[in-house]
Amino acid sequence: MSSAPESEREPREPKPALVFDDPLDQQSSDDTDRGWGDRTDSGGAAADLRRFLDEKPPHHL
Repeated sequence: MSSAPESEREPREPKPALVFDDPLDQQSSDDTDRGWGDRTDSGGAAADLRRFLDEKPPHHL
């Protein structure tokens, strides 16, 4: 037992509340372009060509 008065003890953290929301209503990181690793900035035609060359399958070389 602690000899410190109750007012000096650290307050107990509240227990996390149970959430009964539908998880499918929330957007996950996979639902975004960034979650899939896609680039979100558009740099014009040069960036489009660079992306095309970066993502070209090996059998198209």
